[in-house]
Amino acid sequence: MNRLMVVGIGPGNTANMTEACRHAILSADAIFGYRAYIALLKPWFPHKNFFETGMKSEVARCRAALSLAAEGKAVSLVSSGDAGIYGMASLVYELSPEFPSVTIEVVPGITAAISGAALLGSPVGHDFAVISLSDLLTSWDLIEKRLRAVAAGDLVICIYNPASHGRPDHLRRSCDILLEILPPNRVCGLVRNIGRSEEGYAITTLGALRTIPVDMLTTVFIGNTKTRVINGKMITPRGYGNA
Repeated sequence: MNRLMVVGIGPGNTANMTEACRHAILSADAIFGYRAYIALLKPWFPHKNFFETGMKSEVARCRAALSLAAEGKAVSLVSSGDAGIYGMASLVYELSPEFPSVTIEVVPGITAAISGAALLGSPVGHDFAVISLSDLLTSWDLIEKRLRAVAAGDLVICIYNPASHGRPDHLRRSCDILLEILPPNRVCGLVRNIGRSEEGYAITTLGALRTIPVDMLTTVFIGNTKTRVINGKMITPRGYGNA
């Protein structure tokens, strides 16, 4: 079939996996992905052929998936959330000129900015920006520049990859940058383990957020000027009540 489907599997449970995602996995001859995502899929699709690699093997993983597809197979390459948001879709297209016979299809999934927002209430009800604090592929200077820009623009900010073992203080540093522009009582929220058994969320303020422990399974939301707490939920009005 010479087909590669780049698939977003959602936040980590079957309830938030789209039917298009499920079909892409069931119809594939082989499924490639990062080992943590493959570990999620194996119990749900026990009879499929899985190929897993670790972190920092993204290029090799995508090239292997494209290579197998070029041999006439239907292949799925999975990412958590949405494959086009910090996922493998862009890299697959970058490599695609090496495999002209392969047809590529991107299958969208529910990203953490959406699934996490649903748990908190409606924090992204108006314009928002998504920023990753991982400086593995983006320089910290550029991350700082983007944080200041979105804060100055009064956008809601959704933060991915807020901390890891190698960069435990990135969220604190980011909060300090934002506090140069935003008030310490700005409403914030954080969600962890979206879609999994340990799922949980909390609503806090920007001043308090800088000292809260987070990890790679945490997604952080920082409100705009209008964001407020209503009935224990984080809400960013779009303004319908003022129409």
